[in-house]
Amino acid sequence: MERLGTGIGWRPEIADAVERMPGIDWVEAVAENVCPGHLPESLVRLRERGVTVIPHGVSLGLGGAERPDAGRLAALAERVEALGSPLVTEHIAFVRAGGALTASPLLEAGHLLPVPRTRDALDVLCENVRIAQDALPVPLAVENIAALISWPGEEMTEGQFLYELAERTGVRLLIDVANLHTNHVNRGEDPAKALAELPLEAIAYVHVAGGFERDGVWHDSHAHPVPQPVLDVLTDLASRVSPPGVLLERDENFPEPAELEGELGAIRAALEKGAAERSAHSGARTEEAAPAPLPARGATRAQETGSAQEKESAQNAGSAQEAASIQEAASAQEAASAQDAGSARDAGSEVAASAQDAGSELAASAQDGAEPARQRLGLAQAALLSALVAGTPVPEGFDRVRLGVQARALAGKRADVVAKVAPELPVILGDGYRRAFLGYTHGHPMTGGYRRDALDFAGYLLADGRCEDARVRAELREWWLERSGPAPRSRRPGVRLARATRRVLLRR
Repeated sequence: MERLGTGIGWRPEIADAVERMPGIDWVEAVAENVCPGHLPESLVRLRERGVTVIPHGVSLGLGGAERPDAGRLAALAERVEALGSPLVTEHIAFVRAGGALTASPLLEAGHLLPVPRTRDALDVLCENVRIAQDALPVPLAVENIAALISWPGEEMTEGQFLYELAERTGVRLLIDVANLHTNHVNRGEDPAKALAELPLEAIAYVHVAGGFERDGVWHDSHAHPVPQPVLDVLTDLASRVSPPGVLLERDENFPEPAELEGELGAIRAALEKGAAERSAHSGARTEEAAPAPLPARGATRAQETGSAQEKESAQNAGSAQEAASIQEAASAQEAASAQDAGSARDAGSEVAASAQDAGSELAASAQDGAEPARQRLGLAQAALLSALVAGTPVPEGFDRVRLGVQARALAGKRADVVAKVAPELPVILGDGYRRAFLGYTHGHPMTGGYRRDALDFAGYLLADGRCEDARVRAELREWWLERSGPAPRSRRPGVRLARATRRVLLRR
């Protein structure tokens, strides 16, 4: 992997500032916001100066139960070619669920949701990543995401999950240290442990971003300054390996360029501090970077701890092979005990009821590929997403309070993104926009992307007299009519003629 250096997320709102910013070696652009045939002039100028541009996808849903959509993959490949990028990135997440696989309505999350760290999910993710790798013209790197919620019955730590993903597929990793901090606050996961388990040689580059804490929950907002704890995680990473590239992300509440440059300076300082520690303790981290052994299918976190202790005892006795045998036997016994006790592996009663023992799952996978795993994963993800966006019962094993926080966060993000893709709506509705939109989200899950969501929201307000102000209703109706047909209403021949006639009559 080539050295990228220091970069910043390119956004239209700060395009001019990024072009003038000193010390920027590369930029990253949200892939879905770039049109291959009409590249923003700022990105064209940056490329002409030799600045690398990497497209960062957000809508593939590689962690979903369905195989990646061929059209989305082709669109991502187009952007890679148009930008002349050496690399393309996406997320380890699911963004939609339901549909034919589960015989249920297809639902869109409008945001990145965490994948359960189970064998089923890993099998599906690995196959999806391979499909994407085959369809893309350059290497793929995938990013760990931030999460507000935890799946019940997880079988691996984040580091173990990422290690096996990279080992089985050869995919590169985009490590977001801000997301490691988020998961530390929200899920009690130790960033240092995750870094110790990662395959450091697979890191393509690193993300750094800000957020905020409210009521004990960390929100990965990308709209606030990078806090010291995130910089500390970056320093820890840099003390273990020299990352090929580090990028500052900012998506909202853009500050003055000087403030962004100050954050880049703090990132460079954190990297230098980590490099100094790595130099001072050269070689001392080698053993630390080795991944923890993966648990057998069905093992719980408590069982992992016991297995690790048994392995450590055997190693102290001087027999690594004996340790591995002890661990394997103990893990099998513990997995059997967990199954005998009726422990559910997947979220949702439907999915839990269909869970099989480890040996049966392995045999089914060998015979039928990943299809049984896809169906189990699909049922679990559909049950979770339906609870988040459609108000259905919370699946068994999830924290109801935390799911409520996640549901409100998803609704808020929908409101924010719709306001961006349809900026006329907040203007027409004024201060009542957000309240009206959040009311609309109850019972109206997103099913066709944000632009469709904006039209559906306007139609919802126009129906049944929900918009009482006559002036607002007239403007909203005109907006909806302009965009709801196959072509803009103002460009249709009949409408153009009517408007021209009206203008002539008004002049008389």
